Amino acid sequence: MNEDIFRILAAVIFFTGISISIYFRSKADRESGEKVSTKEERRPIFLALRLGGLLIWFSPVAYMLNPAWMAWSRLGLAVWARWLGAGIGIICIFLIYWLFSSLGRGITPTVATRKEHELVTFGPYRWVRHPLYTVGTSFFLSLGLLVDSWFIIVLAVLAFVLLAIRTADEEAKLIEKFGDEYRRYMLRTGRFLPRLN
Repeated sequence: MNEDIFRILAAVIFFTGISISIYFRSKADRESGEKVSTKEERRPIFLALRLGGLLIWFSPVAYMLNPAWMAWSRLGLAVWARWLGAGIGIICIFLIYWLFSSLGRGITPTVATRKEHELVTFGPYRWVRHPLYTVGTSFFLSLGLLVDSWFIIVLAVLAFVLLAIRTADEEAKLIEKFGDEYRRYMLRTGRFLPRLN
């Protein structure tokens, strides 16, 4: 199969997903008029997520520019697995839009909440407390399949592990802000996937 088809699909999926994220994040910053501090974040996790974020963003771009640059990380996946990655990536684009449009001004790049932050319990947040972490990981896993790169897959898994560790701090901040309302919300929702009860 022609590699250019996968390069084009990777570019469309990657830049569409990233554009949605950038749009809603910058909109939240503009509308709130507030710069959220990163001082409440644990430094090792914050730095690892930033460094890993650069790698996980630049790896698909390197592939799009020249697949040979990422050839060292090829898995040799079957064509159907790469198409599966494309399909999952397209689904993730819709989920990314849904979760960001539901979260609105509440999105922050850290565990801190905005002063005017409201608890969001609709959209995907009706069932899952941290759908951004689940969808974001799925998005980059899909790109790993599409690009045929074990490196992108490993980075996505490591990023999820770091985010899962960070979630305890994030939820402590949300309990501090919303108290029993957030505790009740925790009882009826799953952390990364919907509850099965």
